[in-house]
Amino acid sequence: MENIQQVVMKKIEAIKPMPPGALSPSAVGSPPNSDLNAILAHLLMLSKRCPFEDVRALSGQLLRAAQDLGVRIPRPLGNGPSRFIPEKEILKVSKVADRTQSIFEDAFSTLGRLDNISVVMGFHPHYLESFLRTQHYLLQMDGPLSLHYRHYIGIMAAARHQCSYLVNLHVNDFLQVGGDPKWLNGLDEAPRKLQPLGELNKILAHRPWLLTKEHIEQLVKAEEHSWSLAELIHAVVLLTHYHSLASFTFGCGIMPEIHSDGGHTFRPPSLSQYCVCDIANGNGHANHHDDPLGNQETCGEVEVLMERMKQLQECRDDEEASQEEMATRFEREKTESMLVVTAEDEESAPSRDISRHFEDPSYGYKEFSRRGEQVPTLRVQDYSWEDHGFSLVNRLYPDVGQMLDEKFQLAYNLTYNTMATHKDVDTSMLRRAIWNYIHCMFGIRYDDYDYGEINQLLDRSFKIYIKTMVCSPEKTTRRMYESFWRQFQHSEKVHVNLLLMEARMQAELLYALRAITRYMT
Repeated sequence: MENIQQVVMKKIEAIKPMPPGALSPSAVGSPPNSDLNAILAHLLMLSKRCPFEDVRALSGQLLRAAQDLGVRIPRPLGNGPSRFIPEKEILKVSKVADRTQSIFEDAFSTLGRLDNISVVMGFHPHYLESFLRTQHYLLQMDGPLSLHYRHYIGIMAAARHQCSYLVNLHVNDFLQVGGDPKWLNGLDEAPRKLQPLGELNKILAHRPWLLTKEHIEQLVKAEEHSWSLAELIHAVVLLTHYHSLASFTFGCGIMPEIHSDGGHTFRPPSLSQYCVCDIANGNGHANHHDDPLGNQETCGEVEVLMERMKQLQECRDDEEASQEEMATRFEREKTESMLVVTAEDEESAPSRDISRHFEDPSYGYKEFSRRGEQVPTLRVQDYSWEDHGFSLVNRLYPDVGQMLDEKFQLAYNLTYNTMATHKDVDTSMLRRAIWNYIHCMFGIRYDDYDYGEINQLLDRSFKIYIKTMVCSPEKTTRRMYESFWRQFQHSEKVHVNLLLMEARMQAELLYALRAITRYMT
């Protein structure tokens, strides 16, 4: 911090204080002297997000000192890490949970930042710990792919869903590890080895059931720039990780990082002036949605859901459907899931900044479902994560299979035995319905599951949210987030998003690993 203080003061001394009218009304963010602005934006981030109190305080002091010298200082845009969840609900988590605070401190010490995704995941510290450990291993530890390849693949995957938040994060990381800036001009400027990965990226993101051993063969047996199986496993895990993380990012309404473009502005606030201590204390903007769900509660929603769970359990105990009936119910649910409308909005074309990182932007789940094609069925007894995928990943990319398995299990089994204000509730039936519905949309069938339960437990608004977030996450809106489970806590909705993210990742992985297995045999 002392070094930062010295740099700030030197740069302030090198420029004259800016007159009040120096910034043109059309400027989006930064006045001249971009080096100083970047440092000030970083200090703003530290004053708001750093988990160490002394660093937050000193960062606020430096900003005040700069302001006293006539330098225009930045202020945050938006209301915290999420567009959907009030900032005070997110930030109070680390204040009352020692484990969450400790994880935040470790993450900051390792990466030099505490990103908004981690802050929102802080509602569920056991899961967050596993998530950060896995992500760190994939990006930083020994593995088949070089560091800059890893971040570039992350950019490709996030761009597939127009997730500018993740793209920007990994553009910065890519450059920090020595990546060639020319690659960022577009996929056609990337190495010839990476370019064919665009097809795998496209299919995995939108229609993974179409992956075949021929796709794998084209990469592994290329005349030039071929992929080893270990490299390909690493790439597949990264692609599926960032496809699903894009779903979580949009599903939780994650805001740009404070120090990034779109996270701050140098314009004065339009309503009233305030001092920089307001920024550091989180009072810089009014929260117009203290409880966005409070006025829309559906009376008895939770009780109705709990009663349905009870009735379904009683039906299970009384009678068991035949295998033929179970198969019929699965096919019916799979067909119905294709007809669920993902969003009300018109198709939005990705910006050039995003679309240059992938090919064929029109390719997607929606276009496929409109043509009336059927998703083929993959029976878990024929190819499953536990019996097949796990061992293949662990063999070709040691330890990663174990980490992924732990993360899947944590998300699937995570429970606090609560539903809204009700305690001592067994939520396993509901969690299984959510997980299996997502896999059903991808054509994955569990022979021992009665898919008739899904319509009993997941209402239409919830299904619309699930399908949008999993298949077209860039179209997820605040209205969709607010329209399902209106009486539930934000932490419970974040839990749902963790389930959706991990179920989606496992579904994509199953198809990719099955194709690799078929190629190998």
